[in-house]
Amino acid sequence: MSILRQIFGPSQEEVWRQLCSEIGAEFVEGGFWHGNKVQARVKEWTVTLDTYTVSTSKSHVTYTRIRAPYVNKDGFRFTIYRRGFFSDLGKRLGMQDIEIGDPEFDRDYVIKGNDEAKVLALFGDPRIRQLIQAQPSIHLQVKDDEGGFGASFPEGVDELYFHVVGDIKDVERLKSLYELFAETLNRLCHIGSAYENDPHLVL
Repeated sequence: MSILRQIFGPSQEEVWRQLCSEIGAEFVEGGFWHGNKVQARVKEWTVTLDTYTVSTSKSHVTYTRIRAPYVNKDGFRFTIYRRGFFSDLGKRLGMQDIEIGDPEFDRDYVIKGNDEAKVLALFGDPRIRQLIQAQPSIHLQVKDDEGGFGASFPEGVDELYFHVVGDIKDVERLKSLYELFAETLNRLCHIGSAYENDPHLVL
């Protein structure tokens, strides 16, 4: 075993290739301008794992992100993240969050959405809550289709989007995140907020 591997553990590529073998995903090698990524199919959806770096004058911060574009049937949007000082400050300034009636979950997470009934229906799923609680940190939301996937999607396509600071090199955590995406996309269909159509196809 090399000294670097002893100090830093397995490389990102090693971990991601192991992930691919365990969940049946595809490892896509990057080039000079783009990093590696992992793509997995969930029914007609494509779930993509990659990293990106934000540079400032003094530092570089790497984020791990997972994205899945889908046809947003009714424009439902939500954001969920762990509660902290800044989220409580936002609440004191009038930014109310939605509680789902699970005391432990409501204590630990902030959920915001544009349809309270849909938020309750989505996070009323105990498996989704369990998968969220398994994450040491989480920021999961529905974003519009600007940005990463460009304008190749038709109107009405949004993306389920997760990001967190750092380079996740824990296979079990990544597997759990892929399961969270699968469960969330399926649940969005069940509550009438997503189609199972391939978002690359014009409706």
